[in-house]
Amino acid sequence: MTDPFRALGRRDLLLLAGAGVAGAALPGRLHAQTPRVLVIASGQDFPNLDPHTATGYAPAFFMRNVYDPLLRISGNPPRPVPGLARSWDGSADGMTHEFHLDPAARFHSGAPVTAEDVVYSFARALRLAKGNSWMLRGILTPGGLDAVDPATVRITLAAPFAAFLQVLPWFPVVEKAAVEAHLGEDDGQSWLMTQTAGSGPFALQQARPGALYRFVRAPTAWQGGGGNLDGVIWRIAREGATERLLLQRGEIHVALDLTSEDMDALEGAPGVVRVIEPEYRTFTIKMNTRRGPLADINMRRAISHALDYDALRDTAGYADLMVGPLPLGILGHDPDLAVPRHDPDAARAHLARTATPEGGISLKIVYSANLEQQRRYALVLLDSLRALNITLEIQPMRWPEMVAACASPDTLPDFFPVYQTANYGDPDNFAYAAYHSASNGNWQNPVFADPEVDRLIEAGGTETDIDTRKAIYGDFQRKVVADAPDLFGVQERRKLGLRDAVRGHVFTPVAANAIECWPLSLV
Repeated sequence: MTDPFRALGRRDLLLLAGAGVAGAALPGRLHAQTPRVLVIASGQDFPNLDPHTATGYAPAFFMRNVYDPLLRISGNPPRPVPGLARSWDGSADGMTHEFHLDPAARFHSGAPVTAEDVVYSFARALRLAKGNSWMLRGILTPGGLDAVDPATVRITLAAPFAAFLQVLPWFPVVEKAAVEAHLGEDDGQSWLMTQTAGSGPFALQQARPGALYRFVRAPTAWQGGGGNLDGVIWRIAREGATERLLLQRGEIHVALDLTSEDMDALEGAPGVVRVIEPEYRTFTIKMNTRRGPLADINMRRAISHALDYDALRDTAGYADLMVGPLPLGILGHDPDLAVPRHDPDAARAHLARTATPEGGISLKIVYSANLEQQRRYALVLLDSLRALNITLEIQPMRWPEMVAACASPDTLPDFFPVYQTANYGDPDNFAYAAYHSASNGNWQNPVFADPEVDRLIEAGGTETDIDTRKAIYGDFQRKVVADAPDLFGVQERRKLGLRDAVRGHVFTPVAANAIECWPLSLV
């Protein structure tokens, strides 16, 4: 890692010495000369630090705070705002875009951010074909990237893409010279597993996997405005109930993984602000369509009708039942879509067409060990399967282990629960990540593949006419429901807990738990 701390002043040295550690008095309560350090509790660890390969809400937080993209996303409804690009313009057909970089932008090394760094970063993301690269797969090729001059980037798309500007916040720019100096044999992936090469407002100061990560305001921070934070701590708390207690006791400022019961318990709690907001965030239980009993579509349909959806919704609390694979309210969603609901007769009829018409089998579901709500959903499924004489093993796992299990149908359990939060407010976000075969091996779509579904997704992503897009996504929803790859669960509202010392937080319904800390202050 380049040394971003050589220009540290007294306030930053206090942070490096350990001021503001979670568990001590909150930085916002300390003397004015003490660094203001925001403490966030989360159940997710960082699987790695490479912004072009990691996915999940913890890596999204890391990207938003340690790196900069061309454009950021802000507000409600969300809209693109300047990032590294202080301005941009596009052609009438939407195929060509030019971005004009902010001359103040600096990497943590002190080097200026140039168009070459931007081109290198997009090309690397496309080349590795991991992480968030799926958002531009088939839309952008390396040949469409051009550094016009040191401060101007031209991007020419290979196909129309209505959501192009909305996906740019998820393509962080790395310092080309730093990565190329550590390429090794894997394009710098090993180096970026533990090192950084960003220009974001915060620099990583300490990493203790499984415990906490410390970030300090980068001496080179060039972003204008913002809040008064000197640093941020990402503290791992394995259970939502633990986060709630830490928040109530004033040992953290932000809790990210709270249940509906936690939110109810926090109502009226001194010094606590509850955030309960609608969001494009779905919960589904994916089924292993490639291996084991659930490779049989009749078994999947039997279970789809056996599930007690009312119990699922009651367990969720602040939520609505999903109607198919797209979230309620998003472009193209069909609220009248015919989807399975609890129907014991239909469940038994489909089970009768399987190799085990009397049940008598055992299936397995895993869940993220820190997410109590997922465990409760698993218990609803366990109770529902009893009517089919099917038993269910419920196993907690750490998130990195769950991600690893998605690599192959042989390692994927029968059921795999997934929260999918919109990175951008477009149906392509959900359709491509969760149902296109190119995403196989990824936690958002470990195994499901269907050529007709692929075709519909590709058509919907490249079509720019709104009415035509709606028709395409209507066909997509009907086809996916017919294939029954998932148990379509609930669309939860986002639930966050904040201490009232936090100022400047504005809810954005896109990756709302990957909080951008630069605008925040502590009082």
